[in-house]
Amino acid sequence: MATIPLQEPKYQGSQGPVFFAAGFRPFFLMAAVQAAIMLPLWLAVFFGIVPMAEGWNPVAWHAHAMVFGFAGAAIGGFLLTAVPNWTSSHHVSGKPLMVLFMVWLAGRLAVGLAGHLPPIMVAVLDLGYLPLLAALLAKPLVAAKKWRNIAFLPILAVMWLADLCVHLEVLTGRDTAMKGIYLGLFVVLLMIVIVGGRIIPSFTQNWLRMQGQPVEMEPVAWMEKGGAAGSLILAALAQLIIPSSPLAGALALVAAAVHGYRLSRWHGAKTFSNPILAVLHVGYFWMVAGFALLGLAAFLPGLPASAAVHALTAGSVGTMVIGVMSRAALGHSGRPLQLAPATVLAYGLISLGALLRVAAPIIPGAMTVLTLAGGLAWTGGWVVYAVVYFPICALPRADGRPG
Repeated sequence: MATIPLQEPKYQGSQGPVFFAAGFRPFFLMAAVQAAIMLPLWLAVFFGIVPMAEGWNPVAWHAHAMVFGFAGAAIGGFLLTAVPNWTSSHHVSGKPLMVLFMVWLAGRLAVGLAGHLPPIMVAVLDLGYLPLLAALLAKPLVAAKKWRNIAFLPILAVMWLADLCVHLEVLTGRDTAMKGIYLGLFVVLLMIVIVGGRIIPSFTQNWLRMQGQPVEMEPVAWMEKGGAAGSLILAALAQLIIPSSPLAGALALVAAAVHGYRLSRWHGAKTFSNPILAVLHVGYFWMVAGFALLGLAAFLPGLPASAAVHALTAGSVGTMVIGVMSRAALGHSGRPLQLAPATVLAYGLISLGALLRVAAPIIPGAMTVLTLAGGLAWTGGWVVYAVVYFPICALPRADGRPG
């Protein structure tokens, strides 16, 4: 199978255990482990098997683990791998990466043990990760004057503020947690819009050219110069300020239309013989579907907004994360972009789990069964990923190079 070459960043040589030679190694693997642990734990809470931590809104606790724990780890792994490429700088590795990972892990353990630890301790431990990640990324970005990519630093700052809002509810009793959750989710989706808009058409065009099917993907200027991101931001602001209103619904439908049109120009139907590429198109489609459902929910009383939320989270975020992580981990560990059959199974389980979870609130009579089945399928996808990618993330590169 032909591969799409990946630009290799600089490595500083041996900086300790190979697991901390590059950011994708600990964070991609532990994002999967986080998902595989916290989703079943949430199901146990949902079905009343395990009591919820005192002071936490149960839904906020579950969503926090997914948005700031799972997606936060995946974002960290991606940016720690991408920024050296963008800036021709060395990877963050060795002790600085170990410290960052331990800060992330401390936050996950603290939130997991919420109710057994003082709320202020949980907040301090959890809120340390994103500022440290931003600090490690800021130096090479500023030094290289990569102004286009410096935008990720304020994006991380907004995500930190969203995380703070969740903890403020626990600390003060004010109703801020779900606002923070939704703000954090929209930040993650904005990153999908930015990164997806760069990599999906590029990877697709390159692969189709190697297959003897050259296509031209002329960018739509207004869309790529702010229209795509702007439509999402407007829809997000409306959902945060006037949720479920006709205006919020209309703006969500506009976002769905804009991103649906954007996706339609990327020739996704031609990629389904190549799952490692097709999964990125599927992940972006889940975002289109999520915004469409979110918009329709404002006008159709029988369509709960939770269906849209799970299309955006379990569907778009879950699928895009596994698609990017499975591809980047192979390329940056010196392996060809050729999937193990089990990884294709993991892709299918992630989208199946999302589909069942989206259907659950729409079919009230089957909600319990669909919620359980969807959660187990989604968890299964991450268990498979973790098993397949453990040696890829934990062992030296296949080509013998550093990193």
